[in-house]
Amino acid sequence: MSRFDPIFQKSLAQRKKSGLFRQALPAHPAPVTNAARLCDFRSNDYLSLSHHEALASRAALWAHEYGSGAGASRLVSGTLAAHEQVESKLATLKSTESALLFPSGFQANIGVLSALLSLSMEATGEAPSVYMDRLNHASLHLACNAAGVRQKRFRHNDVNHLQDLLKRDTISKGLRFIVTESVFSMDGDRAPLADLRLLADRYDAFLYIDDAHATGILGEAGCGLASAVKPDLILGTCGKAMGSMGAFIASSQTLRDWLINHCASFIYSTAIAPPILGAIDAALDLLPDLTAERENVAAMAAFLRQKLHEAGMATGDSLTQIVPFMIGDNEAALEIAARLRKENIYATAIRPPTVPSHTARLRLALHAGMTREDVRICAEKLIDIHHDVIGTR
Repeated sequence: MSRFDPIFQKSLAQRKKSGLFRQALPAHPAPVTNAARLCDFRSNDYLSLSHHEALASRAALWAHEYGSGAGASRLVSGTLAAHEQVESKLATLKSTESALLFPSGFQANIGVLSALLSLSMEATGEAPSVYMDRLNHASLHLACNAAGVRQKRFRHNDVNHLQDLLKRDTISKGLRFIVTESVFSMDGDRAPLADLRLLADRYDAFLYIDDAHATGILGEAGCGLASAVKPDLILGTCGKAMGSMGAFIASSQTLRDWLINHCASFIYSTAIAPPILGAIDAALDLLPDLTAERENVAAMAAFLRQKLHEAGMATGDSLTQIVPFMIGDNEAALEIAARLRKENIYATAIRPPTVPSHTARLRLALHAGMTREDVRICAEKLIDIHHDVIGTR
């Protein structure tokens, strides 16, 4: 026991009191002993590729061919042919000149965006202006902190508010950055990417799009949503619809070269291991032929929203495979999630600071391994439990 444990215990007690205590629950629940089917709405494995034989086989093959680890960072131990092959395929997927792999999306966002923001003083002699959707992923907000830059948050998906902020800053000589997700991970709605592209052009701003929750599951052949508007940089991940782990940026060759020289999270991180590269490579080969799976996931998400709306339940502005079941109260969200688990339905209660205060919710993620019947059962159980829990408060 550390002499500092009482400080940690006091902080944890406060978290429990406010309904914000978090626990790392088992990834795989105990086996179901009755006839009920287990329905898991927690995973971002939207195409159910994480257990696909093609990914497992190529992961094993590349482990035998290249080894189980990369050894060090690519600037120390060198780049494998496997890294180059996967990056070439990722650039093709995103219709860019090049791509660069990172161990995770969180790490990529913090390293890449903070490096770009630090460039402004070197290039212009003035601090950058960073226009950030207020509901962007935590990694993007933390990147501004890492760079020592105060961000200018615009109201969620509010193009008019963003334009007002850009107009106000026209005399600034620092570089401008507009930063957004294409699909917001806790809300399931889409950013107005075409409008953001117009504003970026009009105000000479660098457009940075985190396409993590669209890559693989949305867009033609799973290319995501960002490629259609040709941003200056796309962030994609391989640990969601592509069923593996890791992340990448897709950009011009020049920007890739610059990041290799300036991005700390690339320079100082051990490279992605060959077995993971094999799984990513196999997923990229599969994506063009998974149109039916993508359409089915979209249809099930629409069906879930319909069933919930018919019962007067709110799902925000969701238009994708992510459906938030809005609750508001932290404790109620936790109780509903716990009651669902007893029905063999697994959904995560999302609470502040991941989402704004008073917007606690269950995040329901649809994936290709589900059936319409699974979705129907989930909706009915969720509606019944919600009425019961809220009615007792």
